[in-house]
Amino acid sequence: MPTATHELVLSGRSWTFGDEVTTDDMFPGYAMRLPIPQAAHEMFDASRKGWPEMVRAGDIVVGGANFGLGSSRPVALLFRELGVACLLAESFNSLFLRNCINYGLPILAVPGISSAVTEGDELSVDIVNATVRNNSTGAVLTSKPYPQFLVEILQRGGLLQRLEEDGYLRPGTTD
Repeated sequence: MPTATHELVLSGRSWTFGDEVTTDDMFPGYAMRLPIPQAAHEMFDASRKGWPEMVRAGDIVVGGANFGLGSSRPVALLFRELGVACLLAESFNSLFLRNCINYGLPILAVPGISSAVTEGDELSVDIVNATVRNNSTGAVLTSKPYPQFLVEILQRGGLLQRLEEDGYLRPGTTD
């Protein structure tokens, strides 16, 4: 059965956020009752009201240290719904990082990224080779590449997509 391949070399405009941005801020509790398309328009309601209406498909979110701290909420689905191409940060909460990979949202921890990027900078990101180029300044940053099995999960659109394509799950189910 043919498998979908998702692009892991991305370019886009940056949006910057600080340290320890929580999943509660990204996906407010009241929005958890809403369908994902509606919930996506409530992202960052407390800290950055109106952001979902400003973000464009292909944009890149850049965070500080411990980005995604907090409870396990399907925040990756909201970013994907808004068309965010990938997430970069100094470091990620480990549960948040794995949730993003499982949902097929490219994500990469890059030391020095928060000081190398100003909001609105144009970035080029190569997830496989773990490099980021700030096209606005010329700065290039590198990180530790992911092991091949994680790259494959991202290339195939996430863990559930991979399990469905490989025949372990029926399409559209989680059982």
